[in-house]
Amino acid sequence: MERTFAIIKPNAFAAGNAGKIISRIYSEGFSIVGMKKLYLSKLEAEGFYHVHRERPFFGELTDFMSSGACVVMVLEAEGAIKKWRDLMGATNPADAAEGTLRKEFGDSLEANATHGSDAEDTAAFEIGYFFSGLELLV
Repeated sequence: MERTFAIIKPNAFAAGNAGKIISRIYSEGFSIVGMKKLYLSKLEAEGFYHVHRERPFFGELTDFMSSGACVVMVLEAEGAIKKWRDLMGATNPADAAEGTLRKEFGDSLEANATHGSDAEDTAAFEIGYFFSGLELLV
């Protein structure tokens, strides 16, 4: 089994879509081994997205991610990283395939409803950023 990190972003949460997304997570065969609703501060969002600090969209991204409630999760499944990225769809909802979460719930490139780790090392950092080992089901 593999673990990955996921976020239901503020736009999807505010639109009342968190439950629908969580339902899809379960129906696609994932286990949720950790989950929290939280409000990221600007500083917390900047720390989480530090790899994008030099990118022109960094300020807008961290403003958006600290604009409202989100849900952070640790998902577990066989091949969880790829499986979650496939379920999310393309980063830009306009380019995402039908049936993907970003196509269904995303509003724009920035407000694309969900986030997911892109590799094992990224997943390890992102999970550790939000969860201690004691908070994860075994």
